[in-house]
Formats: sequence, C-alpha cells, structure tokens
Amino acid sequence: MQIQPYSEKYKEDIVSLILDIQNNEFKVPITLKEQQDLLDIEAFYLKKNGGFWLATDNDKLIGTIALIDIGNGQGALRKMFVHADYRGKEKLTGQLLLNYLINWCLHKNIKEIYLGTVEQLYAAKKFYIKNGFQKIEKSLLPSNFPIMQVDTEFFKLKIKN
Repeated sequence: MQIQPYSEKYKEDIVSLILDIQNNEFKVPITLKEQQDLLDIEAFYLKKNGGFWLATDNDKLIGTIALIDIGNGQGALRKMFVHADYRGKEKLTGQLLLNYLINWCLHKNIKEIYLGTVEQLYAAKKFYIKNGFQKIEKSLLPSNFPIMQVDTEFFKLKIKN
C-alpha cells in the first residue's frame, strides 16, 4: 500500500469509491451534484496548505483523505473514505491516511483540524476519538468551516508538535 498526492488519473475512481461508500454502504443521502469538490479537486483542495491524498494498493484506489486550509492555522478534514476490504486494525489504511494528513499539518503550521460527519458512521467516529479528536457542538466551529449539508456531528483535533 502507498499514500500519494492526488493524481488526475484516479479522478473517476475517487468519485466511484466515495459515492459507493456514502450511498450504498452507509445510506447517506448525498449525490455528486451536492459534492462539486469532487469534480474539481485541484481547485477545491490543492490551494494554500490544503491537499488531497490517495491510498493505493498495486495502483488500485483504496482510500482518500483531504484537507481544506480554512486559514488561521486551521484545516477542515474532508473526504476520508476507505474501501471496506482495507479497513480495520489489520490493514491500517485509515490510520496511515490520517497520520499522513497530520504530518502534513505539522509541516504546514496547521494547529487545529475540524471535521463534520454523520450519525451512522459509528466506526469512523470511534476512530477519530481514538486519534485524539474531541466531539464539539456545531456552534464551536470556526466561522470559515465549510459545513456539508448532511453533517450532523463535529469534531476537533489540536495538533501537538
């Protein structure tokens, strides 16, 4: 397995992986039309200190993670998705993706990461908490945090050097 920066050659695979997990696996009612960021990853994520990374296994896309630089030393974690066959403690795909993003933040002087998620992603929420994220009220989000319409729960991680 390898973690690498976004490559346009995976553009269709990214859309397919994310929509399949959202719609078919977790029944999150969201469409590609409501996620215009997936249609122009370069413009949406690859600016300032943001980024979009891929986990691949023998050139097959197995996971994604993204960071939006929202200013003030803060970032928004987005698009963390891992194919079902590559989840869990044995595979560590999610952990490797998150570690990569946190290391990126350390080097880019991003001190806080925020994220929004939905209620039914129990394993994901447990994973975030295990990694030091704390659940917060929506009212405590930075004013520049890009809330997705489907997000119902929010988390924050203070990054320690």
